[in-house]
Formats: sequence, structure tokens, C-alpha cells
Amino acid sequence: MLFTTTGLIKDHFYILGLASYPVHLLDGERPVLFDAGITPGGRLYVEAIRAVLGKRQPWLLLISHSHWDHCGAVAYLKDAFPSLKVAASRRAAEVFKRPRALELMAELNESTRPIVASFPEVDSSKLIDEPFRPFEVDMEVEDGQVIRPEAGSTVEVFATPGHTRDHMSYYIPGEKILLSAEASGALDATGAIITEFLSDYDAYFSSLTRLARLDTEVLCQGHRIVVVGKDEVKAFFDRSLVEAVRFKERVYEALKTEEGDIDRAVARIKAEQYDTNKGIKQPEGPYLLNLRAQVTHLAGKGKPQ
Repeated sequence: MLFTTTGLIKDHFYILGLASYPVHLLDGERPVLFDAGITPGGRLYVEAIRAVLGKRQPWLLLISHSHWDHCGAVAYLKDAFPSLKVAASRRAAEVFKRPRALELMAELNESTRPIVASFPEVDSSKLIDEPFRPFEVDMEVEDGQVIRPEAGSTVEVFATPGHTRDHMSYYIPGEKILLSAEASGALDATGAIITEFLSDYDAYFSSLTRLARLDTEVLCQGHRIVVVGKDEVKAFFDRSLVEAVRFKERVYEALKTEEGDIDRAVARIKAEQYDTNKGIKQPEGPYLLNLRAQVTHLAGKGKPQ
């Protein structure tokens, strides 16, 4: 089954705030948050977290990677929950200190406000009108690390580069829950799976293969859709692996047709993949940034003979 709204997913595990740009919560003795969505959604996240936790404070926020739509509300959450600790990979912590990266995060978070306000399920009056703010990473996480929120509960850390170099996925073995963000690919509103490598195709495929081997019953991808059910998760990964190869070949075909011109190849793929999608989808600006990164990366690699 596909879970496409906010609320309780399983036992003490929730998707909160905005389904398209979610914060996930594992409740317990020391509650853990996963990712921090977008800046305009800050109030929605805080209200949803408090609705579950009451006066208790979340203990830790685990960030998957340094993209604007996964860390947009970190500063707002830190203000609301002063004892909250922020954790991310070493590479992500470095990105969060770069002035140009922070400027881009601010620009993209601002650009998404009118789009999110148009979503029928969103109370636009609760979107905050303030800029993205930088924040400090309190704890760096690494591949193989095991985080113990309480006795009998663990969160395992997996380095899953490919979408970005700093990408981390988080697995909760006791609940068989995997929070993979874009490392697993993304099922969109049309039912298509979008291949999400940006920095390195080979690393992405290796990460995807590694995640597919986990015993998972709840798969939280980066946005909107949560896949629930062991068979459903397996089918998703099977499709995502096939789609990754198919998309790579399609990029090579577009580059060949357009005689290596990256701009024309990007336009050709956008017309096929993005323009035909009439459902909820990523804003065009960020989509084009990502697609250009993919095409440019593969163009630089050259098609294997």
C-alpha cells in the first residue's frame, strides 16, 4: 500500500507537517526526527510534533543530506525545541557552512512558498513568512554507526552517496523502517519512478542495491509517498533498479541525438518526463537543476563501449 498523507504510519512512527516535504518522527523515550522539510512549513512541523509529543522535546534530528528541502526548517525547529540536537554526515556539515550553498537554500525555500500554498491539503495561513536560517550540526554521523534512542531501540546509519556525496539513509531494524530519502529513487504521482542520482551514477546504483537488501516493511522516500508492505517495498526496489539503468541509457540516447548538446538533451528529457506529469511534482527550477546535473555527469563519463 501507498501512504500519501500525514499521520501515524506504524506503531510510534509518523509522517508530519507536509506530505510533500515531510518530517518523520519515531516516538519513544527519546524521540527522533528525520529531516526538516522546507522553511515555510516550520510552524506546521512544530504543531504536528507537539500534537504527538505534548510537552516532551524531540531528542535528535537526523538529516539525510544537504538539499534545501530536507533542512529548510532546522533553525525553526531548534528555536521551538531548544534541547534538540542536529546530526548529519561530515560532508553535509561542511556544506552547511558554505555561503553560496546557504544562499541557494534560502532562494529555493523562498521559491517553494507559493507552490505549497496552492496545495489543497495545506492551510496556507500557517506557512511562515521568514527566510531560511543557517544552523549548526551538533553531531556527525558515519556509515555503520548505531544510534540508541532507548533500550531495545536502534537506528542504523548507512552512507548512501550518489544522489549527493553527503547522503545518509537511516534504518530502524526493530520496526523494519527505512528512511532513504532520494537514495532509493522516487515514486511520483503518476506511478513512475524517478532516478535520483546527481553526483555519481555508479555510487547511486551501488547505494540503491545495498538498500534493496535490507528487510524493509516501511520505505520512506524523500517526498510524499511512503511504501508500506514487504512485498510492495521489494517491488519498488526492483523497479527502481531497472529504471536507473533505463534512465541512464535514455540520457545517453538524448545526448547522441542532440550531438552532445547538454541544453538540448535536458530539454528533450524534460519534455518526456516532467511536462507530461500532470500531478503534484517538484517545482520546475529545482527539477531542472537536478536534471542538468544528471545529464552533465553522464556526459562527462562518456557511454561505455
